[in-house]
Amino acid sequence: MKSLWDDEAAAAFANDDLAMRVYTSRLLGSSDDLVMHGGGNTSVKATTRDFFGNELEVLYVKGSGWDLKTIEKPGFPAIKLKETCMLAELETLSDPDMTRQLRALMLDPSAPSPSVEAILHAILPAKFIDHTHTDAIVTLSNNPRGEAILAEVFPDCLVLPYIMPGFILSRQVNEAIKRNDPGQYRGIILMHHGVFTYSEDAKTAYENMIELVTRAEDYIAAHGTSEHPTADHPVDLLDLARIRRAVSNTRGSAQLAMLDKSPDAQGFASLPNVADIATRGPITPDHVIRTKRIPAIIDTKPAAGVPEIEQFAADYRAYFEANSHAELQILDQAPRVGIWRSAGSIAFGSSVKECNIITDIARHTRWAIQTGESIGGWEALPAKDIFELEYWVLEQAKLGKSGTPKPHQGKIAMVTGANSGIGKSTCEALAADGAVVVGLDVNPDVVAQLDGSGMTGMVCDLTDSASVTTAVEQVVARFGGLDIVVCNAGIFKSGETIEDHTEQTWDQTLAINLTATQRFLTATIPYLKLGINPSILVVGSRNFAAPGPGAAAYSVSKAGITQLARVAALELAADGVRVNVVHPDAVFDTAIWTQEALAKSAARYNMTIEEYKSKNLLGREIRSTDVARLLSTIASDTFLATTGAQIPIDGGNDRVI
Repeated sequence: MKSLWDDEAAAAFANDDLAMRVYTSRLLGSSDDLVMHGGGNTSVKATTRDFFGNELEVLYVKGSGWDLKTIEKPGFPAIKLKETCMLAELETLSDPDMTRQLRALMLDPSAPSPSVEAILHAILPAKFIDHTHTDAIVTLSNNPRGEAILAEVFPDCLVLPYIMPGFILSRQVNEAIKRNDPGQYRGIILMHHGVFTYSEDAKTAYENMIELVTRAEDYIAAHGTSEHPTADHPVDLLDLARIRRAVSNTRGSAQLAMLDKSPDAQGFASLPNVADIATRGPITPDHVIRTKRIPAIIDTKPAAGVPEIEQFAADYRAYFEANSHAELQILDQAPRVGIWRSAGSIAFGSSVKECNIITDIARHTRWAIQTGESIGGWEALPAKDIFELEYWVLEQAKLGKSGTPKPHQGKIAMVTGANSGIGKSTCEALAADGAVVVGLDVNPDVVAQLDGSGMTGMVCDLTDSASVTTAVEQVVARFGGLDIVVCNAGIFKSGETIEDHTEQTWDQTLAINLTATQRFLTATIPYLKLGINPSILVVGSRNFAAPGPGAAAYSVSKAGITQLARVAALELAADGVRVNVVHPDAVFDTAIWTQEALAKSAARYNMTIEEYKSKNLLGREIRSTDVARLLSTIASDTFLATTGAQIPIDGGNDRVI
């Protein structure tokens, strides 16, 4: 572990304690071997002035919801130091009361809630306090000889047994520092939890942390290994989709299943004893909120229904019954991590962000497990201790703030013709409703158009079957399955009568509008059959029912995909896949409608372009966003009992009606 301290950079904060606190907190946060995804906490003691201008000693401590990697000054709420220290002297203090008292001591009630370890930060008699959950030290503490190893490696540290975070941990430390002057120690190590370092100056506190972690790394290098087996095995994507569906059904909502098939993930998953060593518990109890206590171990070739997920749920219920009391209600019984034998590690979650966090924790966990085994064994805390944190009232309060899930949360969608118009708007609507969306288009600009906010643009020639298959497989490999398919890609060339129709216009229109739709459905249907309330949406046209002169190829192609959708609805109903068609008309903010095409169509009706845009019965201009909202709604559970439908979105057309 290398110190990242930079004297020149730090000099800019020499006269600002809080700015210095931000600087060193970010140094700690920059290494995920120290803290991950909101873990760890830091503080600084300083003086400030209250509302009336009185000088006041305060503790600036990391606030809830902030990450050390990116924390800023507002991430450190100020609380009254003297009164916070007094809380540690109480005989008892419930967690809800502790939270209320800490909020009552805040100078700014609108600031984020202080860390649950704020009392501990307050009672340590040093200005700067750093706390991390460093992998190396926690790995040593998760050893059958953990206490002896830590005493050997850290004779200048106070080592304390594991106890729940919050008030009781603060009480434990308070009693310990009354018996032992903390000034004689480089830090305090909490078994199975992490390490505190502290000093009157920020550099010493930070570099003490780095030095202690380096000692742990040196011990591991001398007595074991941090290099572990790797592997490279093929993955069956249909099996991945089956696993995802089983987990989603168990949790009661759509889940992404993001597979980590990196060499080290596959190496761990290929270990003969992986079912034993991977199910002993997390590195530190804090991880249970993200990952549950243990992962599900899934066979290389899972059977129908994936019985391993059913067994995980049954085992979780038994774990709950063995450790719960009357006031508790069981959480969902679905795993958050799957160790898929030979194939790697799967993160199950409702969003990409959640899955990325779980993937990172799983990566650090397998490193710690294998490293721990190499130095004499891996021994996590007993299940009852993990349960206490999983069902801790303060952690449950965090979960309760998640709010109502969006209609497509955890779902995976693909949209064709996504670079502009209806396709791009549909990607945006589905993403806004919670789905992860991949938009396909032959135009390379689609990558930039759909960059971020739950959307990804992918270049794909839909008339090339191999390219389509590759695109679909890439989506499934990345997210775990497929739930929503929107067939929107199309071209429109008007003005050619049947008598004058060129072969190029006819062939190109049918290839893109009709044949490519069929090929795309052929590639996606096997995964949709394993999707969560899966839905196929076909963007047709008013022309299928009320064609106009000079648009034979377009009208025929739209009639063709309408018929294709009707057949698909008949064929796929037994598998729970819904297939519906929307028929827009006169949606002019799309790439299909060039100014030339718009002018020609308006002229046929002896209208101006503006009149032509709203010539429907309602006199309303239809926009791509209107179509997109309808498509997203049809894909939702609102239309769960609808298939084979054809829904116009044209403002009312007298010829169709």
